[in-house]
Amino acid sequence: MPQELSLDRDAVATVVKKVVVAESRLSLPPDRVRDDEPLVGDLLNVNSLGFVGMLVRIEDELDVTLPDDLFVGRSFRTVRDLIDVVTAAEVQR
Repeated sequence: MPQELSLDRDAVATVVKKVVVAESRLSLPPDRVRDDEPLVGDLLNVNSLGFVGMLVRIEDELDVTLPDDLFVGRSFRTVRDLIDVVTAAEVQR
């Protein structure tokens, strides 16, 4: 039976920022991305198809499985929105 756990916000933030930087094809350290940075804006450019790929990479990086329904009906405008949802998820490892 998989073990459920909660995720550390700092670890999630680091992984999310690393993944959005890669998705936006940027060459900058993840710690240079602010939590309130728009996912689609002057710095980052994450489209809907890229978003799905990002979720897979976040799961791989954190070695967790995020529930599919976690993202249904939610709007993600900033990096913080994504960090908050992933951090709040009850995940399985």
